[in-house]
Amino acid sequence: MIAPGLCWDDRLLAATPAHAEVLAAIHAECFPAPARLDAAAMAAQLGLPGTFGLLDPAGAMVLARSVAEQAEILTLAVVPTLRRLGRARSLLHAAACRAAATGAREMFLEVATNNCAARALYSAAGYAEVGRRRRYYPDGSDALVLRAPLSPAAAADG
Repeated sequence: MIAPGLCWDDRLLAATPAHAEVLAAIHAECFPAPARLDAAAMAAQLGLPGTFGLLDPAGAMVLARSVAEQAEILTLAVVPTLRRLGRARSLLHAAACRAAATGAREMFLEVATNNCAARALYSAAGYAEVGRRRRYYPDGSDALVLRAPLSPAAAADG
């Protein structure tokens, strides 16, 4: 369970469509061409009801969506030079807190089966496998569907 605790990292900004170019640049540094979201896609996502973004201006971002009692991480990216410094963990936790504040009770995400670093991050954050999507990614790799319960108390801390 995503537990209560400090939910907000002072480095993070609430992303708006005005941040779409920066979000897209970070995403482009982290994902292969077929999986990249461009600025138009970022802006469109942020314009949808329930969707929110968090930006670490140094080079990390997360887009998530919260609808009713469920939330979903749409994408999470940290530029290579900032990896293994806790930025992804901070973004993941802040997104969970924000989703809990909207009433979400669980958070879902997909991760490539061959993305060992991300799988370790998500496992350490309390995510467990609840499904698999065969040949989900453009390279043909499977996606694991992961879920973590959200603590209602986390919302009070965010």
